[in-house]
Amino acid sequence: MHYSQLTTRVAGEGAAAWDLHVEALTQKRAGRDVIILSIGDPDLDTPSVITEEAVRLLRSGDTHYADILGLPRAREAVAAQHSRVTGQKVGIDNVAIMSGAQSGLFAAAMTILDPGDEVIVLEPMYVTYEATIQASGARLVRVPLKAANNFRLDLADLARAVTPKTRAIFFATPSNPTGVALNRAELEGIADLARQHDLWVVADEVYSTLVFDGAHISICGLPGMAERTVTVNSLSKSHAMTGWRFGWVVGPTDFIVHVGNLGLANLYGLPPFIQNASAMALEREIPEVEEMRAIYRRRRDMAMAALSQLPGVICRSPAAGMFMLADVRGTGMSGSDFSWALFRETGVATLDATAFVPSVTCVSPSPSMRRASLKPAAASRPSRVGWWGRSRRPSGQTRSGSPG
Repeated sequence: MHYSQLTTRVAGEGAAAWDLHVEALTQKRAGRDVIILSIGDPDLDTPSVITEEAVRLLRSGDTHYADILGLPRAREAVAAQHSRVTGQKVGIDNVAIMSGAQSGLFAAAMTILDPGDEVIVLEPMYVTYEATIQASGARLVRVPLKAANNFRLDLADLARAVTPKTRAIFFATPSNPTGVALNRAELEGIADLARQHDLWVVADEVYSTLVFDGAHISICGLPGMAERTVTVNSLSKSHAMTGWRFGWVVGPTDFIVHVGNLGLANLYGLPPFIQNASAMALEREIPEVEEMRAIYRRRRDMAMAALSQLPGVICRSPAAGMFMLADVRGTGMSGSDFSWALFRETGVATLDATAFVPSVTCVSPSPSMRRASLKPAAASRPSRVGWWGRSRRPSGQTRSGSPG
């Protein structure tokens, strides 16, 4: 039977990055002693106050259809949080509630891109960007962030990537997988190019609350950027709510209208009990949220201490997030070979980072798991591998993470 060309555009290296993770899950369910560090899913539970509110809402009958763009309460809570954190003053008409940040990225791609458009992405990039952007028929233009420059953005490289076909710039800050947060000078440089060439900017800020070193800055708050910026975020990482699938996009009002039309054709609104419980999470100060950030920082430090002792492996301390990018070229192995060998010999699942950055050989581990898992993983040092962590599929590098 015939299948749409869309199926080809959403497949490829990025989709294949999950093969090892799927295998690890399969073996774990079969009873094998497996340590899964291949996805950025916190092992911490959602704060109980949020869970109990959702249970209360379910029992009270909050189980019917909801507004396609989101309940007013949820959109108001997001608008208030966004205004407070980014400095960009927005209202309910600037917000659409999505089924996680990944749905927000997809909605942005489908509403602002056309076939033949070029989209600049900063590489390493999150693994789903490739399929998300290509689903629209647009083409990725990769701007490598060099390891030798600590994965900082070279604005001259970015400027050279702009052509008459360029429609948008997509990036995550803090970055998944490097953990690098763009600084003010870098964001102002991106903003200058966007204003000069009338480009959209899609800023994935899912890890903005998990900054350990420095402060998070949002590009949407810079002059002249409100009308051309889509900010994507969620509660998945900040509140350990990956399975709740509560995310959002913030952008110009006409963009939100188009997202609503797209929502008619796919999601048709997020469950109301999830929206109301999530709105409460945004409205309240929840102590566990800051406690979780402190836990992730301690785990990062422990993982760095372990990785720094391994021959042939280079890992830079991430300033944010819940994953690391380890350069394994010194082992003489590719990121894929390294990740699979590590898993087969020790039961530690990481992700080959080639899908994040095809130009480098890395694997990616995630310190989002509890110390009880990190310690045995760090102690696993087979003679041919000798590395701890989670990995994705960039060449020569291994990393870990997950959709927001």
